[in-house]
Amino acid sequence: MITFRKAVIEDAEQLGYVHYVSWIETYKGLISDSFLAERSPEMSANMFRRTHCENIFLAEDEHIVVGFISYNKSNDEDLTDFGAVYALYVLKAHQHLGIGRTLMEHAISYFIKNHFKGISIWVLSTNINAISFYERLGFIKDGKTKEEILGERVTEIRMIKKFK
Repeated sequence: MITFRKAVIEDAEQLGYVHYVSWIETYKGLISDSFLAERSPEMSANMFRRTHCENIFLAEDEHIVVGFISYNKSNDEDLTDFGAVYALYVLKAHQHLGIGRTLMEHAISYFIKNHFKGISIWVLSTNINAISFYERLGFIKDGKTKEEILGERVTEIRMIKKFK
């Protein structure tokens, strides 16, 4: 049975595992293999420990973390009144069960309750599965792009969803 809750610092190791495996499952063939090879569950777990697992909501299956969403105020200068999703990952074996949608609904609810005007997310331009997922949730491409170096140069697109 899938359950959802706010993450705590003790979840860092499991979150790190999900983050690492999700990167391999999601980005293999989309970003540099050498960049992926430099990643590790420990590096990801340390990242979660440094942030004290703040603003992370997770999904568990029998007390094992299988997905999470990380969200906060947007850092984009043109979206100061928006929230942002910084990470949304669900292990491949648990996809298509509504977990990602439930995690995103939690973040949207948080932002609406806290009077944000909308929500944004940056997505790898070649990640067609993620783009389609966000479009089904009502996000649109707003035309903004940025370049990142993930072993090699990649392009991210911004998608937004305005609240009524």
